[in-house]
Amino acid sequence: MAESKRDYYEVLGVSKSADDGELKRAYRKLAKQYHPDTNPGDKEAEIKFKEASEAYAVLSDPDKRRQYDQFGHAAFEGGAGGAGGFDFSGMGDMSDIFGDIFGDLFGGGRSSRRASNGPMKGQNLRTGIRITFDEAVFGCEKELELNLKDECDTCHGTGAKPGTQPHTCEKCGGKGQVVYTQQSLFGMVRNVQTCPDCHGTGKTIKDKCADCYGSGYITKKKKIKVSVPAGIDNGQSIRIRDKGEPGINGGERGDLLVEVSVSRHPIFQRQEYDIFSTAPISYAKAALGGDVRINTVDGDVIYTVKPGTQTDTKVRLKGKGVPTLRNKQVRGDHYVTLVVQVPTNLNTEQKELLKKFDEAMTGSKGEFGEASEPVKEKGKKKNLKDKINELFE
Repeated sequence: MAESKRDYYEVLGVSKSADDGELKRAYRKLAKQYHPDTNPGDKEAEIKFKEASEAYAVLSDPDKRRQYDQFGHAAFEGGAGGAGGFDFSGMGDMSDIFGDIFGDLFGGGRSSRRASNGPMKGQNLRTGIRITFDEAVFGCEKELELNLKDECDTCHGTGAKPGTQPHTCEKCGGKGQVVYTQQSLFGMVRNVQTCPDCHGTGKTIKDKCADCYGSGYITKKKKIKVSVPAGIDNGQSIRIRDKGEPGINGGERGDLLVEVSVSRHPIFQRQEYDIFSTAPISYAKAALGGDVRINTVDGDVIYTVKPGTQTDTKVRLKGKGVPTLRNKQVRGDHYVTLVVQVPTNLNTEQKELLKKFDEAMTGSKGEFGEASEPVKEKGKKKNLKDKINELFE
C-alpha cells in the first residue's frame, strides 16, 4: 500500500529542492551499493535497489514529480507504481545511468548521451586570475595570455592533407557512436559509447595534414581582455563566450571560464556585500565624544562618536560596502567596531590628570570637569576635561 512506502526524497537522501543532477548522483550511488549483481542472494539489498529505482523513476520525470509533490504516493495508486512492477518507460537517461553502473562493475567505459555525430559545442576552458580587494569591489580590466586553438590554415579544419578528404569511420558507420548491450535485472540494457576510432566525429583521416597533424587546429598564444565586474567575490567565475575549445563537426566554440581569487585586505573583511573592520579611538574621545577618522574603500570618512562610547561599539556606514553584481549603484554597508585604546606609558602630567579625573568621577574632589587648579593658556582657563582631551588625543 502507498501508505507503507517511504518518502521518495528520503529514499534517495536528497532535499525536495534537489535538481536533476543531485537526483541522478544520489540514485547512481544507491544503485551501485544495492545492485543484486554485487549483493547476490541479499533480499534486503534487492528491495532497497527496487525502492531507489522506483523513487528515481518518479522524481526524474517532471510530470510524475509534480504529481508526487502534490498528492504523494496516492498519485500512483491503482497500478501506476509499486516495487517490482513500476513503469520505467520515459526514463530517457536510465540506460545512461545503468551504463555507468555496469561500466564500473564490469570494467566497461562510461556511456555517452550524444545522439549523433552532428555539430557539437567545444569543451569549456578554465583558468584563473588574482585581483586585489579593491579591484573586486570596484571592478577592473585584466589581460590573460593563453594558448588557444585556431583552425588550421592549411587544411581548413579538416585535418586531412590538402587534396584529400576524411573518410567515413568503418567502426561506427559515421554515427560517432557504438552501441553495446548488457544483461541487467531489467533485461538487456543498451550502452551507447563514443566511437574509439573516430572519437565521435564519424570520420577517420588516412593522410593527415602535416601542419596540424590531423587535428584540424593550430595552437597559438593569444591575449584576452577580461572585464572583472564590480562586486565579484572570491571563487566566482567570469564566462567569456566562444574562447574555449573549437566545436566538433562545425559546432560552436566552447567558453572560457575565469575563476577569480581575491587577495585578503589588511583591514577589511567581506561578507556577501557588507564590509567589516575595526577602528581605534582614544580613551578621551570615547569618554568625551568627538570626531574620529574611519578608513573605508571610498577613502577616509569622519564619524562623530557619542560621549561615553564603550569599546566594541558597532557603527554602520550605510552604502559604504560592496556593489551588487546586478547593479553597481546598489551597495552593501560598512560595519565598524570601535575599539577604545587604553593609554600606556603615561608621563607624570598625564598620570596626575587621570588621578584628578578619577577623583572628580568619584565625587571626592568636586564636579566632573573641574580641576582644583585650572590651567591658564593664552589668558583662558582650561578645565580638567579640556586638558585630558588634549593630552590623551
